[in-house]
Amino acid sequence: MSDVLDSLRRHPDVEAPNLYAVDATDRLVLDEAAEALAGATDGTVVVIGDRYGALTLGAVARHGVTGVRTHQDRLTGERALHANAARLGLGGFTSHGLTRELVAGARLVLLQLPRALDALDEIAALVAEHADPSVVVVAGGRVKHMTTAMNDVLGRHLAVVEARLARQKSRVLVASAPRPAGERPAGERPARRWPERAEHDGLVVCAHGGAFAGTGVDIGTRALLAHLDGVATTAGTAVDLGCGTGVLAVALARLRPGLVVTATDESAAAVASARATVDANGVADRVTVTRADGAGDLPDASVDVVVLNPPFHVGAAVAPAAAHALFAEAARVLRPGGELWAVWNSHLHYRPTLEQVVGPTRQVGRDPKFTVTVSTRR
Repeated sequence: MSDVLDSLRRHPDVEAPNLYAVDATDRLVLDEAAEALAGATDGTVVVIGDRYGALTLGAVARHGVTGVRTHQDRLTGERALHANAARLGLGGFTSHGLTRELVAGARLVLLQLPRALDALDEIAALVAEHADPSVVVVAGGRVKHMTTAMNDVLGRHLAVVEARLARQKSRVLVASAPRPAGERPAGERPARRWPERAEHDGLVVCAHGGAFAGTGVDIGTRALLAHLDGVATTAGTAVDLGCGTGVLAVALARLRPGLVVTATDESAAAVASARATVDANGVADRVTVTRADGAGDLPDASVDVVVLNPPFHVGAAVAPAAAHALFAEAARVLRPGGELWAVWNSHLHYRPTLEQVVGPTRQVGRDPKFTVTVSTRR
């Protein structure tokens, strides 16, 4: 009998012979949790961080688990899970945000360890507060990306943390015994409350654990912020593509009181953070935050301005294709004569691509690290 894991695809994410929908960590987590999965009752299993559906569909197909609740930060991964399930005729799961409802009463949590310790902290705190007291967390990762700090973060919220033997360059941490609210080891900082907040020159930035740059303002965004006063005063609509915590969207709305802004990101953590940032700065009447791939369902040729600080990496990989896709989305939604304001790592030399995909491009700022350009839609 074939294993469901052998049939999974990455689609709609990039597919190539050297890119896989399932890795050794997925298989190790499922193997370590096999006994618990075999005896799991309906609605007691939660999956967090599943990349393309291996953990969720593995639990369903291998063990007949029902009522699985799953959370994936990337919209692409969520769509891949649902596409794989539909193609294979599998159900038995529902997708959720990173909220109390995701983990309430859970007795088993399967987790792909996030790289960011703050992201792990938020997940572990949520599990400790709302899962069943008997909950067991089986958390896996690639050994090269794991640190003992992950054990420490889990240990803030769950009293027992055990590292299992590595296999195929992957390892599992098993955590249990949630600490009661307010109880922390001596000398530990208190439980965090998410999102966190920080103020930068009068702009409040809110961030959940998985948001890039946290409550800071990354240096690329700072480089673009320094030039946003050049955005046309006549502009009526704008899009912040890949909005992160919403700094650019909020700055635009404050700079141009007549502007209506749509902020999009495929990361659930980014969208939750941006919504909190928008609310904290009092611009929710003019800024809408949407979880979307690119510009989502915004109509072609419908906006005056796009601002963009594209990702340099996707996961651990340098990914210029991600920036190129966002340039194409900007070109799609900009009306003729509309402008794309972009910042990018200077060594990537994106200007020829911008000229080709969007239109005539001028440089408005540059230093050894970042270049700021404005491209006008043909």
